[in-house]
Amino acid sequence: MNFWNEMKKPILCLAPLADVTDVAFRHIIAKYSKEMSKGAFEMPRSQKAPFDISTYVTYTEFVSADGLVLAPETGRRRLLKDLEYSEIERPIVAQLFSSNPENMKKVASLVMELGFDGVDINMGCPDKSVEKQGAGAALIKNPKLAREIIRYAKTGIKEAAERLGKEEIPLSVKTRLGYNDDELESWLPELLAENPAAIIIHARTRKEMSKVPARWERIRRAVEIRDEVSRFNLDTQKTLIIGNGDVLDVADAIKKCEESGADGAMLGRAVFGNPWLFSTHVPTASEKLKVLLEHIKLFEEKLGGVKNFAVMKKHFKAYLSGFPVGSDFRLKELRDRLMQTKDAKDAEILLSEYL
Repeated sequence: MNFWNEMKKPILCLAPLADVTDVAFRHIIAKYSKEMSKGAFEMPRSQKAPFDISTYVTYTEFVSADGLVLAPETGRRRLLKDLEYSEIERPIVAQLFSSNPENMKKVASLVMELGFDGVDINMGCPDKSVEKQGAGAALIKNPKLAREIIRYAKTGIKEAAERLGKEEIPLSVKTRLGYNDDELESWLPELLAENPAAIIIHARTRKEMSKVPARWERIRRAVEIRDEVSRFNLDTQKTLIIGNGDVLDVADAIKKCEESGADGAMLGRAVFGNPWLFSTHVPTASEKLKVLLEHIKLFEEKLGGVKNFAVMKKHFKAYLSGFPVGSDFRLKELRDRLMQTKDAKDAEILLSEYL
């Protein structure tokens, strides 16, 4: 079943952020956005009906398909932790990267077996170690291989679906405008030719990283290209275009979709310290600290011994910022002390004492 077709537009997505949107944080976000909020967010005036933001598409951190196929059992078990999820995160998409079509096929099949709602192939990551493998953004320079990887992934999904007696899950691709230059007019049609369910476009090139403002006018152009291609392929599904880059919050996501014509938007950095991102709730300082404590405990439960506790420290400043002028001066002291903690137990004791 293609869950993308069941989503109300504009479709909101939680971006895959390495060492940020792990299983612990994704669970916390789902709990305080999906489960807690069943309300609606007020749409721009041009829209008559309210938009339900209690549902959004969740992405895992990106996972190496090569590692899952080739790593020894210990390494494979560690990688599988990145594909752990909870039911409240649905619809949940597993994001993979590889430049090896056969490995992508095998792991796309595995993703079906693990019960995910979708598969996403990363073709935009600028990490040098990923690009060195010919994966991530490096695939923008190799459209022939990129298309082959998509086809092999679809084959893996189809074979697993037949073996399991289930419906096939949809495949999407996350990419950029181009590598060194903006190549949208030539790169996007290559991807569209493989008819993915959705293409998520970070509105910058690989060379630009995040050093320049995202160019959402190019997302509008992507929608136009998609529509042009669709006119000549009436027997295929219409690939959704999801924009990504510099999305501040849900209201901004809706506005950007309205202006660009995109089917949805992906939010990334906006989620730092804000599990309530996809809800209407505005948390107090006390609530944020209690949820941070819950987040730390869940991180230890799910990932203790798998990931270094230092990963959690990037969350501390985010949780403890954004309060009105005049807020408790001890919050700054607390943040500084949290940054000095050595493990989850130290951080839990410190937060508990403060609360």
